Amino acid sequence: MKQSIVKIENLSHRYSRDWAIRDINFEIDQTGILGMLGSNGAGKSTTMNILCGVLNQTEGNVYIDGIDIRQQPEEAKKLLGFLPQNAPLYLELTVNEYLTYCAEIRNIDKRNIARAVAEVMEKCGLTHFANRLLRNLSGGYRQRVGIAQAIIHKPKLVVLDEPTNGLDPNQILEVRKLIKEIAEERAVIFSTHILSEVQAICRDIRMIENGRMVFADTMDAFNNYIMPDTMLVFMDNPPPTEELAAIPGITGVDPLNDRSIRLRFNTSPDISKLIITMSVQKGWELKEITLEKGSLDEVFAQLSNKTSNR
Repeated sequence: MKQSIVKIENLSHRYSRDWAIRDINFEIDQTGILGMLGSNGAGKSTTMNILCGVLNQTEGNVYIDGIDIRQQPEEAKKLLGFLPQNAPLYLELTVNEYLTYCAEIRNIDKRNIARAVAEVMEKCGLTHFANRLLRNLSGGYRQRVGIAQAIIHKPKLVVLDEPTNGLDPNQILEVRKLIKEIAEERAVIFSTHILSEVQAICRDIRMIENGRMVFADTMDAFNNYIMPDTMLVFMDNPPPTEELAAIPGITGVDPLNDRSIRLRFNTSPDISKLIITMSVQKGWELKEITLEKGSLDEVFAQLSNKTSNR
């Protein structure tokens, strides 16, 4: 059985008296992109900082390729690269100078530094800017340099915290393409609060809200998430709206056309059975009844416990 590159067990952290995250558990495969999704302040950055060894957790364990990051921090950190929200750039250096410095602090053998820098510049599309000052690069290319420093030592895990934040649409597409290429060889954690970013490039998703894990599955499962409090019914002879609204458990009725109706309901598990029975008794000629798929934004809102009454 193939070992996960990351294993997080019962992870919790408290600032003063308040818990920033509580009982977080998940594993990450050795390749591919995992989206870490959550609204601002949900606990994503705290989780990322603990995972990268920037912060010591209050409770729980984090393993990188089987290495406990608290017990053996130096060995664990050799296996990961990290791009925080604000890329750690020295703007007075050229691209080549900066990446050479990053290779040195990553303890790459001096004999291999020039080659490592050349390889990562080619990988990130920076070769033509090798002698340009970082301060003179566009936002998109600065982000490429930030990604380059995170992978120059060829880590098994790369953690990217809001890597497309502040970029224009073309720059976002370029950075997405680069991240996909990187993920062919290693695991990438892509942390963001922007739903469309996760949808665009991630295979798996972990969603944190109010410090707790509220969703852990594939992106396909998230895309096909069923809203538990909404159904669509199709009837050849539908009753008046008032009659449907009077059914126990129905909290709202939205006619879509002459035969299609959206019903909002409470958590009663027998509501579908009740509607089918009533349709037979009253001659509504029910043709179809189905739970409604929510849009990604609706799913995100519901899982975040921020859904307004629809």
